[in-house]
Amino acid sequence: MVKKVAIVMGSASDWKVMRPALDVLQELGVDAHAEVVSAHRTPDKMFEFAKNAKSVGFQVVIAGAGGAAHLPGMIASLTTLPVIGVPVKSSQSIDGWDSILSILQMPAGIPVATVALDNAKNAGILAAQILALSDSELSARLEVFRKALQEKVLESRLD
Repeated sequence: MVKKVAIVMGSASDWKVMRPALDVLQELGVDAHAEVVSAHRTPDKMFEFAKNAKSVGFQVVIAGAGGAAHLPGMIASLTTLPVIGVPVKSSQSIDGWDSILSILQMPAGIPVATVALDNAKNAGILAAQILALSDSELSARLEVFRKALQEKVLESRLD
């Protein structure tokens, strides 16, 4: 089966932040693939990944990066697939603001959808919502997922 969502990150240390994207996609029944692709340390691999992502069957790319956080934007510059950026608060980060601004402030014409700092789960949900536009079964699973969130809140008690 073709993996529909690629989850890439600049470093293996980002996996703890990025893992929830894979988890929620699996919960929703979406096939995904995760790997390390560094824009700075493995630029040739990043270039090859981005240029071939569509032809190997990916429909959405989730890219997480910390610090200078060039990975999401560089991938977006090389593919027409939707790219969702996850800013990661790394050990050398300026409270995560460097990552947020690097991903958020893309030039006109090369968009990157950006979720909150360290919030890969929302990136996974957004990827599923994009795919659900042409997949009624996934759309139904998202409705169930949202209903469960609502019920959890309604059942909350402040004792």
